Amino acid sequence: MPLSRAGLFHLLVVYLVWSSTYLAFKLGLINGFEPFWMGATRFIPASLLLLGFAVWQRFRVRLTWAEVRMLALSGLMLWLGGNGLILIATQYVPSGYVALMISTAPIWAATLEGLLDRKRPPGLLMLGLLIGLLGILALNLPKLGEGTPTNLLAFALLLISPLMWASGTIYIQRQSPRLEPVVISGFQQLFGGVGFLLLSLLLAEQWNSATLLGWAANLYLIVFGSLIAYTSYIFAVRLLPLSLVTTYAYVNPVIALLLGWAFLREPLGVWTWVGAALVLLGVGLVFRSRMRPVVQTTP
Repeated sequence: MPLSRAGLFHLLVVYLVWSSTYLAFKLGLINGFEPFWMGATRFIPASLLLLGFAVWQRFRVRLTWAEVRMLALSGLMLWLGGNGLILIATQYVPSGYVALMISTAPIWAATLEGLLDRKRPPGLLMLGLLIGLLGILALNLPKLGEGTPTNLLAFALLLISPLMWASGTIYIQRQSPRLEPVVISGFQQLFGGVGFLLLSLLLAEQWNSATLLGWAANLYLIVFGSLIAYTSYIFAVRLLPLSLVTTYAYVNPVIALLLGWAFLREPLGVWTWVGAALVLLGVGLVFRSRMRPVVQTTP
């Protein structure tokens, strides 16, 4: 079955824009933002803009209680669980390293889908995922010798974060709410943003310490990361196989590493290039596998 051109366009937007959000996270945090306050000031304004656009377009925004529960749970999993842990970890490690660790999302997604569906994934898909994982390991080799407490905390958080993101993505995809993507995106970010705000209040974070550059980074996240890229992500999830959509987590680290090197002088070495080559090969194999019929097994 041929892949949707519209879906591939939206996936390209996700590839390019979300690669740069890791740099924006780091810039915001080193320029005065507290993690949960940064999340609240990103997602609440973005959600209100999205929902305002939905009202203007006369999309249905009045939710049933079942839809409220569905969007609240998925929003908290994706944004508070997935993105919030990233923000905490980014305080301690380079932005490129964060992007590399989040690259395990396709592995989690493929594993969870296999467990839920009791299907045997195509061999080429598994080969692509494994080669991509080898690329991630190669990219991480310089970090393996740094066993400091903050690095270990970041490592743990960045293992859980992609699991939360993959779980939230599979959950909302399988629920298939009869809502426009912009409405889904708006409410998920609203519920996630409220969760960030409550945690920020609970932890008594400082709200007045961000610099102008910090606010500029957060504005970039609102416009490009939340309004544009995440809405494209919703479209891509609807139009393409999930295992293909989640390959963004392989492409993003390569671009994020280059951005971290260019703007924050984060180091690059030979393992960076070896890992990047393996990552791109893995992405290519995953794309190729989606053009072949899926082999299923009986329970």
